[in-house]
Amino acid sequence: MMVRRIVKTGVAHALHLSGADKLMGLLTGARSIPLVIGYHRVVEEAAREENCLPGMIITRNTLERHLDWIGQRFDFITLDETGARLRSGEGLDKPVATVTFDDGYRDFYTHAFPLLKRKGIPAAVFPVTGLIGTSQLHFFDKLYHLLAQAFSRWRDRHRELSRLLVGLGMPVPERMETRDLGAYEAVRALLDSFSQREIYRVMESLEGEIESEEELLGNLRLLDWEMLSEMRHSGITIGSHTVTHAFLTNETFQKVLDETMLSRAELEKRLGTKIEHFAYPSGRFNPRVVAAVAAADYNFAYTTCSHQDPMYPFLTIPRKMLWENSTLDSLDHFSSALLSCQVHRALDWASPCKLEHRRAWPTF
Repeated sequence: MMVRRIVKTGVAHALHLSGADKLMGLLTGARSIPLVIGYHRVVEEAAREENCLPGMIITRNTLERHLDWIGQRFDFITLDETGARLRSGEGLDKPVATVTFDDGYRDFYTHAFPLLKRKGIPAAVFPVTGLIGTSQLHFFDKLYHLLAQAFSRWRDRHRELSRLLVGLGMPVPERMETRDLGAYEAVRALLDSFSQREIYRVMESLEGEIESEEELLGNLRLLDWEMLSEMRHSGITIGSHTVTHAFLTNETFQKVLDETMLSRAELEKRLGTKIEHFAYPSGRFNPRVVAAVAAADYNFAYTTCSHQDPMYPFLTIPRKMLWENSTLDSLDHFSSALLSCQVHRALDWASPCKLEHRRAWPTF
């Protein structure tokens, strides 16, 4: 891992110093559309977030450095303005950027919202409607917590988890065939392979074996309706992120329709505003899912990769997701070269999207 970070840091510096990062952005088309940046949680200290999935957090200080660097090179605009530019085909004489936050964690309100207001930067937040104002956790956060607890007690993690899945009549994902299976790798394998209903069965079985310590997960609390209303009136754009954060490519078409339509209806009812924007949970989409989002009457939808569906370009708008370590060099220092390469997608070749988006897939 350290070798990979050293190589990545060296490559980023070489690309940035030579200007090749910007050239790669032009060649890939990243500079031809508005830059949309995505984040999840905003925290005070990363070291305190041991129960959080990797890649989900950014510290307030690092976020501010991101915003300052981007703000010196791009004009910040709202998500509505981004959509209007895309529809009009307006040229980008000066680059523009939009900032978004997924999942509706409460620390967006406590840490990011004041920072954005102080700097006068517009932003958008995509909450999960079924969890707003509740004490529930995102199911993937709870799954990670349960697996981390189980793995700390199991001698043979792969054998024990495989036994649990087989006992539930579920196949063992090939990605779990690793000697050093960690909780994060197991979570990703399960989320890639099973529907939300099946994941809940796994969680229920784990709860029967592991005494969950949910009081330790208070930092994963979510926004309530009053916070969302306050932020909307302060200029924050609110978009939909489904009802339950189901990974839509693993679900039935009816489930996808319910997740997209009902979340939009609830947000419009509770906030009294039209909801035009949708973010795919974990960026997962295929032609069938995009068709459901179109049927739910969204005008714009956002992914986490650079692929755009030619039939629905406005419903597959690329976002660049960032987190704490995405712009830290091998010495754990903030690197403007790494951020520049991320913004221009000059490093995407090193971690390409693993999802299949070909139009050849059946729509229904």
